[in-house]
Amino acid sequence: MIWGRLPRNHGRRHRTANRTQRFQPLRRALKVPVWADLFIRLGLALSLVFLVIMIHWWDREGLVDNLDGEVSFLDVVYFTMISITTTGFGDIAPISDRARLVEAVIVTPIRFAVIFIFVGAAYHFIIRRSWEKWRMARIQEKLSDHVVVLGFGVSGSEAVNELIERGTDPSDIVVMDTREERLAEAETLGCNVMAADATRDESLMAVRITEAQTVLVSAGRDDASILIVLTVRHLAPKLPISVVVRAADNEVLARQAGADNVINPVRFTGLLLAGSAQGTHIAEYMADLASVTGRVHLIERAVLPEEIGKPLDQLATGGRGLRIYRNGGACGFWEDEAGTLRAGDIIVEIRPTTDSES
Repeated sequence: MIWGRLPRNHGRRHRTANRTQRFQPLRRALKVPVWADLFIRLGLALSLVFLVIMIHWWDREGLVDNLDGEVSFLDVVYFTMISITTTGFGDIAPISDRARLVEAVIVTPIRFAVIFIFVGAAYHFIIRRSWEKWRMARIQEKLSDHVVVLGFGVSGSEAVNELIERGTDPSDIVVMDTREERLAEAETLGCNVMAADATRDESLMAVRITEAQTVLVSAGRDDASILIVLTVRHLAPKLPISVVVRAADNEVLARQAGADNVINPVRFTGLLLAGSAQGTHIAEYMADLASVTGRVHLIERAVLPEEIGKPLDQLATGGRGLRIYRNGGACGFWEDEAGTLRAGDIIVEIRPTTDSES
C-alpha cells in the first residue's frame, strides 16, 4: 500500500497510543564469547584458591596438625580446600596422605564444581544483568558523534552493513526498532540497539540524538518515517537527517518535515531500469558508485585548504571532481564556477577503491 499525506492529528494519536509503552535500555552484544567467559571465571576462582594456599603456607606456623604435629604443603592444600568449600571440622577427617590427597584433588573439585554451578547461575541472572545495565548506562552517557539508524528493515540493514564496510565502527552505530528479531541481527554486527518507538521524544533523548553525527530514518511506512523526521528535527534542529520514502508526493512532505536527504528507492530503481535500456553497463556502473565494495565510490567532503584557488579537476586527493555545492547551489565540473575552488565549498568527487588502486 502506498501512503499519501499524513492524516490530521495522526502524530497525537500515535503518541497517545504508545505513551504507556516503555522502551528497553540500550544494549550491545558482548565481545567475549561464552566459552571465554567460562574460562575467565574458572581462572579467577583458581587464582583465588592459589592465593589462599600461599597465604596459609606463609603462615603455616599458626596451623597445627593433630596427627603428626607437622604441617606439610599437602596439609596446607587440604586445609585450604576444606576451609573454602565446607563450614567446619570435627568428627570425621582423613588421616592418611592418600585419603587427604583424594579429598583435596578429587572430592573437593567436585564440591567446587557444584558451588560453581550455583554461583554461575547467580552471576547470569543477577550479577551479569546488573553489570550489563551499568555498562550500557556508561556507554549511553558517552555517546557522541554516532550514527543513529531508526528502523532496521531492508533499507536500514543495508545502510548499516554499508557503513561498516566503509569503515564505521559498529560501536558508533545505534539501531532503534520495535522488533526484537531485527535488533538481534543488528546486535550480532556489534551495534548498540534499543527496542523503542522512535516517534517518542524520550526514546530519541535516550540515544543522545542531539549529540549524533547523523540520523538515517527507514521506518517502512512513509507516514511513520515523516513523523520520526518531525520528532528528530524538533529535538535536534541542526542534525543531518536522511529518510527513505516510497511515494513521490511524500518527498515534499519529508523535506518540509526537516529531512536533508530524501531517498526514494522506487525512483532510484526506475533510474536504473531506464539506464539499462540505453546501455548494458550504465546500471552496473551506477550500482558500483553507490557501494563501497565496487571499483569506484563517490565521496562528499569539504574543500581542503591547499585546494582553494585551484580548479575542480586538480584535487589534492587525486580524485575526479564532479560537482561543487556553493551558497546553496550546485555547480557541475563543466561550469565556469568550477574553475576556482573557494573556502566553504562542498565537493563531490569520484575515487577508485583501495583494491582498484592496487
